[in-house]
Amino acid sequence: MTHIFEQDLPQTQANFVALSPLSFIERSALVYPDRLAVVHGALRQTWSQTYARCRQLASALQQRGIGLGDTVAVILPNTPPMVEAHFGVPMAGAVLNTLNTRLDAAALAYMLDHGEAKAVIVDPEFAAVMAHALSLREVQRDILVIDAEDALYPGTAQRIGSVTYEALLASGSADFAWEMPSAEWAAISLNYTSGTTGRPKGVVYHHRGATLNALSNILEWDMPKHAIYLWTLPMFHCNGWCFPWTIAARAGVNVCLRRVDPKAIFDAFREHGVTHYCGAPIVHAALVAAPDDIKQGIQHQVKAMVAGAAPPAAIIEGMEKLGIDLTHTYGLTEIYGPAAICVKHEAWDALDVGERARLNARQGVNYHLQSSVTVMDSATMQRVPADGQTMGEIMFRGSIMMKGYLKNPKATQEAFEGGWFHTGDLAVIDPDGYIKIKDRSKDIIISGGENISSIEVEDALYRHPAVMAAAVVAKPDLKWGETPCAFIELKAGAQVTAEDIIAHCKQHLAGFKVPRAVVFMDLPKTSTGKIQKFELRTIAGSI
Repeated sequence: MTHIFEQDLPQTQANFVALSPLSFIERSALVYPDRLAVVHGALRQTWSQTYARCRQLASALQQRGIGLGDTVAVILPNTPPMVEAHFGVPMAGAVLNTLNTRLDAAALAYMLDHGEAKAVIVDPEFAAVMAHALSLREVQRDILVIDAEDALYPGTAQRIGSVTYEALLASGSADFAWEMPSAEWAAISLNYTSGTTGRPKGVVYHHRGATLNALSNILEWDMPKHAIYLWTLPMFHCNGWCFPWTIAARAGVNVCLRRVDPKAIFDAFREHGVTHYCGAPIVHAALVAAPDDIKQGIQHQVKAMVAGAAPPAAIIEGMEKLGIDLTHTYGLTEIYGPAAICVKHEAWDALDVGERARLNARQGVNYHLQSSVTVMDSATMQRVPADGQTMGEIMFRGSIMMKGYLKNPKATQEAFEGGWFHTGDLAVIDPDGYIKIKDRSKDIIISGGENISSIEVEDALYRHPAVMAAAVVAKPDLKWGETPCAFIELKAGAQVTAEDIIAHCKQHLAGFKVPRAVVFMDLPKTSTGKIQKFELRTIAGSI
């Protein structure tokens, strides 16, 4: 039987339009044409100018035969062409593939082949590695190589392409009549996972998910119109957590930053009145640890977002002293970056910093426009009780979710088994409904039959005042099977021994959880600041 409200009420072009974040820049250029959109060194670019350049890019790409469903790769730092690519490439109907700037030539060659890139936009800093990558490709296909020169690049610009970015734009039309996608399920971007085990997987984003996550960013942060956003987070990482589209929706300011440096960040806070920025824990830790003389003169509130690991008490306290309000989020490449947030409550303000750190360290609840996040028994697919004890796997469901893995139906099916996305992260649900990660399934240390959470040990290590960054992995042990091995990066000028660290841990942890080995070193990190534990496991296995 047909419901009465389904009779004679058709879906038409008048009452249904596919969601796309491309609509955000069109509106901002119309409503706020003269508002500042992009800052880069001496460059000041308005929203009308930025929109015109994005249309020129789209037009120029189509003139060269690049259009619907084609891939355009870019290897760029956080510069204006990277902002423009997030709009111009999909305006042409193409799919944007932002390449990790820290990858080697072999990895880049694989991605160019796997993603079937028809063009690549290259910053001079990465010209040499890209030239090498192009020579290593196994699939012989013509690729349009575009040199995106940058006046702020400190080295000598090496040209490897057939056209410069500015010449390409000059060949396009600023009045280009681009079209919205016919379906919001259409692909907008391709992002590769870190690939720490085997080949990296190509994660395909759609216009609907990009739109909803961009809007959720506004809601989670209560982001006002004309926010001033500093690009400390690489835009190649999950499309900058969708913030290129978020800033367009708010007609904000993109303050570009080629390289993360504490002095440059504090200078930007003062010069541009930066209101928001994002970053991995190591970025925030670097600001806290920066010399006092470069921190002076910040008179306004700055909001920061952290993901990748829970902020320890020392970082929360340090951020507060700087006048920076820190928000903890959680996510993965497959869900467009963060799609869960630890929503703070006013009552927490009255608590001591240790308790606030414990509460803020949780992964929290779903983003506004993400349908659901929970913890489930992966065998029974039943939600675990909210007792703060029963462990399960974090799972997501909603529209802020990848289409799937490119050319990998088996991995896609496994990831969506049972109608939920399986993260591989082990967690509990606290009585208030907030999720708390206990570990990655592969990071649990099993010592003498006892499970040890590496995150719990790391939390204890971060309480030591000399510790800048810490990571704990399993070290093979003949007697216990595995024991915790701590890798520690010290703050500048700090001096501490392994015995000091072990004694400190004994004050905070049960005896079997205390690291048996301590290694001091600069921790290997990904381009987004995440510590690469797979490298540390190799080291731990050899000591």
